[in-house]
Amino acid sequence: MVNRFEWIYTPKHASWLNMAELEFSALQRQCLKRRIPTLERLRDEVESWVSARNAAGVKINWQFSTQDARRSFSRHYQAIQIN
Repeated sequence: MVNRFEWIYTPKHASWLNMAELEFSALQRQCLKRRIPTLERLRDEVESWVSARNAAGVKINWQFSTQDARRSFSRHYQAIQIN
């Protein structure tokens, strides 16, 4: 039965999801806020945007240090630990 399952690593924290959400937001604002007439053109536009973003070495500028985040969101951590 064990062979029927595929084990996939997922991070314990959702910071990777925050990064994905930020990238999708930037894609929408910088590339997709206009009408794109065909699926092929959409694919080309997105690939071009991704290539330019990667070439520029765009990084996420986190606004919180780990200590600040723990202080700001401590009530959420406590709720998780209790449950």
